[in-house]
Amino acid sequence: MTPLGVYIHWPYCSRICPYCDFNVLRDRGRRAEQTRLAEAIVADLRAQAARIGPRALVSVFFGGGTPSLMEPQWVAEILATARALWTPDGEVEASLEANPTDAEAGRFADFAAAGINRLSLGIQSLDDAALALLGRNHDAAAARRAAEIALAAFPRLSIDLIYARPGQTVAAWRAELAAALELQPEHVSPYQLTIEAGTAFERAARRGTLVPPDSDVGADLYEATGDILGEAGFTAYEISNHARGEAARSRHNLVYWRGWDYIGAGPGAHGRLTLEGVRRATVAARAPADYIACVEQGGTGVVAEEALTPREAAEERLLMGLRVEEGVGFDELAPLGLHVRAHKVAELRAMGLLEADVGRLRATSAGRLVLDRLIAELSA
Repeated sequence: MTPLGVYIHWPYCSRICPYCDFNVLRDRGRRAEQTRLAEAIVADLRAQAARIGPRALVSVFFGGGTPSLMEPQWVAEILATARALWTPDGEVEASLEANPTDAEAGRFADFAAAGINRLSLGIQSLDDAALALLGRNHDAAAARRAAEIALAAFPRLSIDLIYARPGQTVAAWRAELAAALELQPEHVSPYQLTIEAGTAFERAARRGTLVPPDSDVGADLYEATGDILGEAGFTAYEISNHARGEAARSRHNLVYWRGWDYIGAGPGAHGRLTLEGVRRATVAARAPADYIACVEQGGTGVVAEEALTPREAAEERLLMGLRVEEGVGFDELAPLGLHVRAHKVAELRAMGLLEADVGRLRATSAGRLVLDRLIAELSA
């Protein structure tokens, strides 16, 4: 059967981080709404399953927002529903994002009992001054405690880190990465800080009160990341994701990067579905109240659906596929006129930015540093 991932969006956060541009809102006195939202997500999954039919369930990912603020029984019900609607492909990877606050760490055992087998822990930094800058509501000591509790509760632990912060040096980042590895994660996702439109950081950058490192320093930090994690036995299987062995790789994220289908449920959730040979992009209602109303009135929270043209689908495969070490098959890029002997491919190979064989196209280490430029050249 066709593989399927399921993404669940839980939009509530105890505070809004200044760099975040996701669909999130403050978790304040919303218990009744949250109960209805959990019920709506279950109903939405059932409605979408009735439409797409049998699939092989690969993964369920609870993101947000802060899904570790959910009640564990809601997580259990959503997981049980997904497993009942689609045929599990072996052991389904069930991931949940969490912040390392003491309150959330105290719920880890309950989430494990609910069926979560992989925790994605948003540590972001092990420097207290950096955590304050990033608007986080935990300190480095709490991050270490949470990682220790997570290792005891879950079979798999991934940690997120943010680098290229204002004033950060390569030496300081190397020391911070080494400290993060002492937490014993099997998967590390280090992300360069980006200034997103509409965020508090964008407003600060416009005022000149926030100055991130320039692109050269960013490149040096990126290369140091690969060096330190590589020496520790991690493979950079994706541009911002490093795993210690194949089993540690995120099955859910690979659903995205390999162009497989995924259901999106929850406020603002996106999905990609292939129906009758056509790739379709879905978007759910963004506000929780609107999403709940859509489900109650129409069965699903999806409010927009677009059939992608072959070229649009190929551009999306190029964008996602070049992020991963395994690359993307030329057969998926045919609408862009890309093949192993194409002039654009030959030029970029000569520059050391691409690797190609008869079947696949891959970005080199040098190509990953200029991936946006690479994709623009290939899709022009």
